[in-house]
Amino acid sequence: MRALLVVNPVATTTSLRTREVITHALASDLKLDVATTESRGHARELARLAAQNGETELVIGLGGDGTVNEIVNGLLHDGPDPERLPRLAVVPGGSTNVFARALGLPNDAVEATGALLNAIETRSERTIGLGLASGVPGSDDAGVRPRWFTFCAGLGFDAGVVGRVEQQRERGKRSTHALYVRQVMRQFLKEQHRSQGTITLEREGEQPVEDLVLSIVCNTSPWTFLGNKPVYATPQASFDTALDVLGLSRLTPLAVSRYGTQLLTSSPKRGPRGRHAVTLHDLMDFTLHSQAPLPFQMDGDHLGVRSSVKFTGVRRALRVIA
Repeated sequence: MRALLVVNPVATTTSLRTREVITHALASDLKLDVATTESRGHARELARLAAQNGETELVIGLGGDGTVNEIVNGLLHDGPDPERLPRLAVVPGGSTNVFARALGLPNDAVEATGALLNAIETRSERTIGLGLASGVPGSDDAGVRPRWFTFCAGLGFDAGVVGRVEQQRERGKRSTHALYVRQVMRQFLKEQHRSQGTITLEREGEQPVEDLVLSIVCNTSPWTFLGNKPVYATPQASFDTALDVLGLSRLTPLAVSRYGTQLLTSSPKRGPRGRHAVTLHDLMDFTLHSQAPLPFQMDGDHLGVRSSVKFTGVRRALRVIA
């Protein structure tokens, strides 16, 4: 099998020596080409070229969720075509690695490489669904280029936290779970709309869901990890269905305490619930509108602010080795 290994050289949890060991192991079983990313967006371009050359059968991402997101968007540059496009595989190298772990891979890069080689040998693969976010015609964000996401997107509070974490990392801070917790608290203290949300969720044929402060869109479950602990915002979300949504209409201190505790104690059968929590399952198409521009994130990358985003759940979008 001809494969392309896309390596993020600044991935949080891998060293040069580890990457060399992984590359050698993969090259022993595959006709392997290796490309190292040089800047943001480079992984996307490498994957796009691999999808178009007609020779590459597998693209492997060695990096975190941001690297994987770029590869997916490169592979699907001309739209989903699972039977034609190269398969995707992942070796986790980031701080959280939600997508890789949701596929059932070990969080250790070397162990995950062994699991991947075994999956290749046994032809273990599946076709998964993905989410697509795009601009809304007639809105200020109409011209935003559509972008795919693998596990989650968010408009509002959680995206603000992601933005704060990225700022801290640019200042040289390490991406740790303690850093995320501190930024959650700082985002809460600065949140202007925590008692009266500005987000409305609209879908055809249904009453709108109004006054949301937070909106988390999930393509799979768990939503994230705190160390080795999975956190389930939408327990029913799956790579085999469309999109799930968790919306909260209050972020007062009492609400934060309640829903924060529910998230920390969540399970595959039980997520956040209550008077100010809205959960929706298996949505194909919907739009989020905000009365004020809010932070927006996809797969853990902060993408600026948006007032409107259209979401589409696309079943059977891409083949993955796992």
